[in-house]
Amino acid sequence: MRVALHSVLKEGQESGYEQVHATVPEDLLAALRRAGITNWRIWRSGRHLFHLVDCEDFAAAMAALDEDPANQRWQEFIGAYVDHFEDTGGSPAEGDRMALGEVWELRAQAEAAERG
Repeated sequence: MRVALHSVLKEGQESGYEQVHATVPEDLLAALRRAGITNWRIWRSGRHLFHLVDCEDFAAAMAALDEDPANQRWQEFIGAYVDHFEDTGGSPAEGDRMALGEVWELRAQAEAAERG
């Protein structure tokens, strides 16, 4: 599954956030893999971060990460940069409440039109 997330940086933390993500700790990478996350991409626009997470089961991955000491250390560290994650407040998106539901995709519509 693919899950999109939206978070917001604390004021003035944009460049610091990018610097600490230049290379994240190896133990965090191992924790993400153990949790079933195969890819995690982040884009930034001003203080807004947009994440795209590829995994088998997002809710299970988040539950596993909540218990992982490497992720707990990372969350404590990265909390100096991140103000909050947006909550969709009951979106029909799969996974956690902070996941963004997909509304539209150009490729999917174009492929459907080609199939007739």
